[in-house]
Amino acid sequence: MSDPTIQTFCCHHTGNKEDLAIKIMDEFNTQSYNIVCLVSSSIGILGSIYQIFPRRKPLNLQRMQSLSSKRGRHIIIWLAVADLFASLGVLVRSSLWLQYKNIMPMPNDDVSVLFCSIISAWTQYFYTATWFWTFFYAIDTWRSIKGQKTRPVLYHSLAWGIPAATTSIGLSILYIPNARCHNIPSISSAFLRILPNYCATYLPIAIVMVANPIIYVLASKNIEMAVALPLAQFTSRERRVVDTLRLKFFLINAVFYICWLPNLINGILLWTMWFKMPVKVIIIIWYIMAFLNPMQALLNAMVYRKWTPVEKKFRPTPNLEKDFDFHDEQSPLLGSEPPRLPLSPIPHAINNYETL
Repeated sequence: MSDPTIQTFCCHHTGNKEDLAIKIMDEFNTQSYNIVCLVSSSIGILGSIYQIFPRRKPLNLQRMQSLSSKRGRHIIIWLAVADLFASLGVLVRSSLWLQYKNIMPMPNDDVSVLFCSIISAWTQYFYTATWFWTFFYAIDTWRSIKGQKTRPVLYHSLAWGIPAATTSIGLSILYIPNARCHNIPSISSAFLRILPNYCATYLPIAIVMVANPIIYVLASKNIEMAVALPLAQFTSRERRVVDTLRLKFFLINAVFYICWLPNLINGILLWTMWFKMPVKVIIIIWYIMAFLNPMQALLNAMVYRKWTPVEKKFRPTPNLEKDFDFHDEQSPLLGSEPPRLPLSPIPHAINNYETL
């Protein structure tokens, strides 16, 4: 999981029972927590691999996809790659913690501090990258529907560059020079030492949670226009396209909220109840995060994949009109099918985008 509180456990501790970290450890069952991390990260790795490796498709679908730029698939693969490496970091960390039975390094254990900080940076970096790839998928969906070109170089530069900057700055301030973040003399010094890493973690999550639903709402409105305008009609076929995409957008947002809202709640509780920390509540949230954070990869594999029913409905054939039955939209006056314009084709950007 990606949590700034767990990252502070990499610091040297004083052994003082009054330290907040020591109080939490006294009530924290590290073995069961690491087992949860181990199981969820293993499932996340499988979900990532399923997304990354191509799957055989029928020949007609291969032709259909060859017409497109495969832009959506490109972003999904890199999102899965980031999820894979993040889950690997959680897997390695929890495996070693299970073996050595010690999450917090001993006061003079520099090797454990170094290992813990490197694994924390690794996990934090790749999870931050998944948040940005999730954001860029929404941006590219909207651009695709508007008929605008993709920007892969820009996406890669930002999706890998910004996490590198935020992770290195946040953890450097926390760990350098001596990795002693539990024995800070003043509250203002503690804020300056710990707060940057919290901001580097929670601000990207909050941005995606706010921005992505707005982008997908705008994209849904653009889809309605793109589907209905060519021949000025909105039949059951066009409605199915719009409804399917709206459901897809909702599920993408729901998965992100399910996986990362506990982290945001944890951060809010820590900073609003710093002096009266609800330790048991925090530990429960940690277990939820340990399970849900790596599960993002598996849930993404479900919601980002192409939906087979839609593929079957919108297969390209010479006589596309014969593939659909329109008697569900009869004339309200005589109960008979009114004369209508030919079916409006699904816009190229929507028909070939990975969302379908």
